Amino acid sequence: MSHPHIESPAALYAAYADASTKLFYPRGTVRCSADPMFRSRTARDLGCLLDVDPDVVAWLCLPVEFETEFGMHVPDFLVDFEDGTRVFMDAIEGVELPEIKEAAAIAGVRYRGVPREEIEAGYRLANAHDLLRYANCRTPLNDRIRMLSAIAEAGSLTIAECLNVFREVQPMTGVSWMVLHHLLAVDLDEAMIGPETVVRRFHR
Repeated sequence: MSHPHIESPAALYAAYADASTKLFYPRGTVRCSADPMFRSRTARDLGCLLDVDPDVVAWLCLPVEFETEFGMHVPDFLVDFEDGTRVFMDAIEGVELPEIKEAAAIAGVRYRGVPREEIEAGYRLANAHDLLRYANCRTPLNDRIRMLSAIAEAGSLTIAECLNVFREVQPMTGVSWMVLHHLLAVDLDEAMIGPETVVRRFHR
């Protein structure tokens, strides 16, 4: 099937049970507002993209069940955006089913099915995986101040130029945490993060 759906009055609990048996890496999340639970590798990858999207405030896994023509459906995510928009999202194979979008609209929330091809396109997903390895770490205040001061003075630095800034944590641990928490910004689409990647102060 192009979209997962569960023919059960307890669809939400069945979705929880399914997701609780599965483990996907990276384990860390930044803006997931409850326990991270994923029914598929593709859903986990979409969650990674949500964590590096500067317009996303928070996301929740397996938020609700709602009725469609095919039975009860549990979307992979409920996503809250900076502009106040709320969207149900599914990681899908194939094309988005309009019946699910219509059912979500009746529930009062927009819906989007994100194809696997879109999730895996380009460098963004691989870079998100690399950054999220450090999601459960933290850049200490001393290193944050050093890094932000260096960026303020230079305007921008390459990753290679950042290596000597950090004293208390490994440089990529420090940079990654600061990017994930919107203190610094790097281009995640141009190429894999490397020594020549430019680091700037994050601006919305």
